[in-house]
This record gives sequence, C-alpha cells and structure tokens, in this order.
Amino acid sequence: MQGNGEDQANDDAARAADFASPFDRAEWFDLLEAYGFAGKGRVDARGSCAAATAVLPLRRERAAHLAGLTNWYSFAIRPLFIGTGDRPAALADLFRRLRAEAARLSLYPVIEGEQDRIAAALRAAGWWVQATPAGDRHWLDLGGMDHAAWWASRPGALRSTVRRKAKKGIVDIQLLTEFDPGSWAAYEQIYAASWKPEEGHPALLRAFAEMEGARGTLRMGIARIDHMPVAAQFWTVEGGTAFIHKLAHVEDSLKASPGTLLSAALFRHVIEVDGVRRVDFGTGNDAYKRDWMNRHDPLWRIEAFNPSRAAAWGPALKAFARSILRKDT
Repeated sequence: MQGNGEDQANDDAARAADFASPFDRAEWFDLLEAYGFAGKGRVDARGSCAAATAVLPLRRERAAHLAGLTNWYSFAIRPLFIGTGDRPAALADLFRRLRAEAARLSLYPVIEGEQDRIAAALRAAGWWVQATPAGDRHWLDLGGMDHAAWWASRPGALRSTVRRKAKKGIVDIQLLTEFDPGSWAAYEQIYAASWKPEEGHPALLRAFAEMEGARGTLRMGIARIDHMPVAAQFWTVEGGTAFIHKLAHVEDSLKASPGTLLSAALFRHVIEVDGVRRVDFGTGNDAYKRDWMNRHDPLWRIEAFNPSRAAAWGPALKAFARSILRKDT
C-alpha cells in the first residue's frame, strides 16, 4: 500500500534551517497585545552578548509567572535575535535578567529543535527546566522536489480524488494575493456554516489577514459551487515557507470535495509561483494533514522555575513529580 512519505525522524539540516515566520514579527506581538492577549501586561525580555541581542516577547500571567506572548493562532514562540554574535550567550543573559522578574516561565508551542537551545540557555542562567512534548506539528519539506515530484509522492487516493472531482467541473476556484473584504466575508460565512467551533477571535484574525495583505504575503482561496462559497482557506508566504492558518468548508458540499480541490490549487500556487520550499500546517495532529505533508514533529512545552524564588518551589515539585509519574506509566 502506498504511504504518504511522512517521516518522524527529520534530518538535522531540515531541523536546523532558520526561516522567517509571521509569528516572529513585532507586528504580530503588537496585534496580540492590542486585542487583549497580553495577560496582565506585556514584557519584552532582552539580553545581549557582544554584537548579539536576544528578544523574547512575554505576557504576565500572574505577578511572578511569565509566559510566551502567544494565542491559539500562534504556530510557535521562540527567541528572536539581532546581530550575529554569540547568540547562546545573549539568550542566557536574557534568562539571567529575567530571574529578577519572575519565579516561573512558560513557553508553548516550541518547535522541535528549538527546545534544546532554549532549555540549555535557561539552565545556563540558573533556572530549573522541564521540557515535555505537548502536541504535534505537520509540515512539508520539499527538499529538491518540484510540484510534480511532490504531487507524485502523495497518497494515490488523494491524487485520484483531485483528478476525478476537478474533471467534473462543479467547483470553481478563486485564488487571491490581496485582502478583499468581500472574500473575507465569504470566508466568515463558510466558517459559520462549517463543522468548526465558533471562531476564537474573528476581529484579530481579520486584522492579521489585512496586515498580511498589505505586506503582499497573503494567499487566500475561495471555492464556489453554483456561485455560492462553500470552502475557504487563509495562507501566508514568507521566507520560503507557506503557512496554512485557517480552512473551512460547508458540510453539505463534501461530495464535491471543494476543500481538497482548494488545497491542491493553493499548494500548486505556493510551490510553482511563490517558490516555497516548506509548507507549515501549524499545530494539531489532524489525520488529513498527513496526506499533504511529509514531516511530523512533536511540539514542546517548556516550564522553567527560578530556584531563588520560594514561590517557584511548589509548582516545580508538582511539575517534576508529574514528569516522573508519566515516565513510570
């Protein structure tokens, strides 16, 4: 039986490759703060060593507890760097300074490979650290493949569905590279009629889409049957990576597979037109993602505790006890 080519063990080069992300930019963190996701206050932690500066946007959960400035739309949180000096030392300096601010630090989601660098810097700065797998990330590493080679590597059932449904000509596909209010209204209409739960923060999502449209990074698709919108997807492209943020389809349109056809059209566009080398499907282990992707990593949760603060001892003992129990079961 033909598999989907997904490989749990990613090669070291793919793991280590640096890439740009919309979730690394100051504008994203500003959006989160503006729309109420900064908890009890935003903290932009900084550290430096020679020519390198490390920055980590955080939110204050409680007086002595800081966490990464993220929400459910975020694919990842990681330190950001300015300059090309000693980055590990700059990050350790950031965490050393942060010990004056907090008894506890929580970071999630952290992508595979980043957790080791972050944990090492935390330990170098004197924190107690626990890093545990918590969730999944599916992504596509094209390597040297063009669109045709990648598509040939996909499961036969998926390729057959796209071929048969496209041949019927029932579904019309529209791809957009600019923000369009009418198309966004169609996306919201589809989402409201889909199987998905109520959108977490539609105003923030629209503001994000408008921002990406202004930057030229937005890629959006609408599928229609008899001129009625039945499926929509919101992607962005940046630094050789396409990011799949949101997708939805109307349940009673499933026989025509509009969502599958829309995905196929967007994959073709970002690979052939935008020239991306990676596609990131974000957080979650939904089974359908495996049909499109060839890489699967765990996501990580990092909990760090400041031993110089008595308020950290109780939570640290509980966290490490839970870790021991998980290993024993």
